[in-house]
Amino acid sequence: MGAGVSNGGGIRRPGKRARYRPLAEINVTPFVDVMLVLLIVFMVTAPLLTAGVPVDLPKAQSRNLPQDSKPLEISINHEGAIFLADTSVTIEELIPRLTAIAGTRRDLRIYVRGDRRLDYGRVMAVIGAINSAGFTKVALVSDQS
Repeated sequence: MGAGVSNGGGIRRPGKRARYRPLAEINVTPFVDVMLVLLIVFMVTAPLLTAGVPVDLPKAQSRNLPQDSKPLEISINHEGAIFLADTSVTIEELIPRLTAIAGTRRDLRIYVRGDRRLDYGRVMAVIGAINSAGFTKVALVSDQS
């Protein structure tokens, strides 16, 4: 066992000034604590950021489309209700809301998510309304098999 003797906080010699040196070490413990809290927050919230309308998608064997920007999602549940993102709309309200969101950009990508138990005619009526408004990039979403 050894002990070091220092004159820093002990007895002062007369005529000598105490030397104060700046601490040259960075304490990273608070930084690591904050980063771990942020990691946990993002891990908890990331699954909640997906589409909020439960739709049972049909299976398909196709490749994913390349995405250059975030598309608009239109969902149609098994009862035939239409949702623009998470907001319920009627088919009459759909086109004015789409044109308000898109503005003059008619090449905006729009994904239509239709429930597999839904009547095919209901999905085609929604796609027809979107196409009649001048939107050309309309795609159907399916689950990978």
